[in-house]
Amino acid sequence: MPDLTTGDRTVQAQELPPALATALAGAEAAYARRCAGSAAANARAARVMPGGNTRTSLWNDPFPLCVASGEGCRITDVDGHTYVDLLGEFTAGIYGHTPPELAAAVAAAQADGINLSSHNTLESRLAELLVARFPSFDLVRFANSGTEANLMALATAKIVTGRDRIVVFEGGYHGGVLTFGDGGSPVNVPHDFAVLPYDDSDAATAYFASHGTSIAAVLVEPMLGAGGCRPASAAFLASLRRLTKDTGAILIFDEIQTSRMAYGGYQGRFGPCPDMTTIGKFFGGGLAFGAFGGRHDIMSRLDPRRPDAIGHAGTFNNNTLTMAAGIAAIETYLTADALDALFDRGETVRARLSTLFRDRQAPYSVSGLGSIMNIHGHGDRATDTALRRLMQFDLLEAGYYIAARGLIALSLPLGEGEISGFVDCVAAFLDRRSDALAAAHLRT
Repeated sequence: MPDLTTGDRTVQAQELPPALATALAGAEAAYARRCAGSAAANARAARVMPGGNTRTSLWNDPFPLCVASGEGCRITDVDGHTYVDLLGEFTAGIYGHTPPELAAAVAAAQADGINLSSHNTLESRLAELLVARFPSFDLVRFANSGTEANLMALATAKIVTGRDRIVVFEGGYHGGVLTFGDGGSPVNVPHDFAVLPYDDSDAATAYFASHGTSIAAVLVEPMLGAGGCRPASAAFLASLRRLTKDTGAILIFDEIQTSRMAYGGYQGRFGPCPDMTTIGKFFGGGLAFGAFGGRHDIMSRLDPRRPDAIGHAGTFNNNTLTMAAGIAAIETYLTADALDALFDRGETVRARLSTLFRDRQAPYSVSGLGSIMNIHGHGDRATDTALRRLMQFDLLEAGYYIAARGLIALSLPLGEGEISGFVDCVAAFLDRRSDALAAAHLRT
């Protein structure tokens, strides 16, 4: 049998049960035939970008879908196929596509002038809205991405504490140069990292007992995002709060994804309150954005009026388009009621999928919290990858778009019709592929 290309790696067909290998090969071939325009778009892009790609997370073998447009909760590819968008731009697309209030806000800001060469009237308003939301924010600084926000939060923590070591966790993702899945990334910034098991209070306690006075900061996602939508236990986060407080280390919550869990983010819904928080993605109203904030005594070190001020530049930190879009997004869409409803909708979707997988004895499970979740295949890595990719190909053919890794992030425009249609489509997939799934189930 041939190799089967996947979004994660090439899986040798002989590693898989024959029925699953055959089903996946057929699904991939059907995708390639149906999406010839996307293949051509990727070939054109490959002439000027490595592999036709400038964002690794979007790569799917044999080639990624090329999307031409989007409206509401739907996207349309270059071949004219329309899909219900359940990926929601990897959690950033919480508003759906072409929300009118955000378009109007950006247009108004553009009309007043962009890149104004100084402070502007919009940045303080956006900062006021964010400080009012997050329990940990006394002061806030803007950046251009979540990656930048995390880099600056770590640099600030190291300078304020006079220490060098940063505690992070296996499976954590804090940006393109702060990646700790699969043993880390060769492009990571060279901080003195200690990578501990996630959601393991005993391991964290033991490490702090021997290294507590050298730790500048603990950087943690309340729910692993790229690490498979795995929520931390309340006990684990409480232990990190206690350990950092006792040793003088700074606790940083990376809420770039989990800030959608409530009006005040994960910390506002569940606690505890960290010393610093990083946010990004949708708080820029669909434009590039990041921010980090925290306690007054920490963040005031960035005050340029101080003789010992920490420098933090960035041409687009306060660009008027993002500031305007962020204000409109918060005031129009990101209300407490809207985010609570979205959280509850996600909990319901995940429960419906879990029930479906259990009742059909399917080799799948789903993890997550609120409106962010991840479908997993059971079995070894090759089988897990093949199961997720098989489902993705079949869902695409039926008109539903999720990530190759199984990620789903609900957006505000998604209604019950789209959600029920998706769950019904998963049920139909389980029936259609029952032989291949049964073979995989025997492998687990």
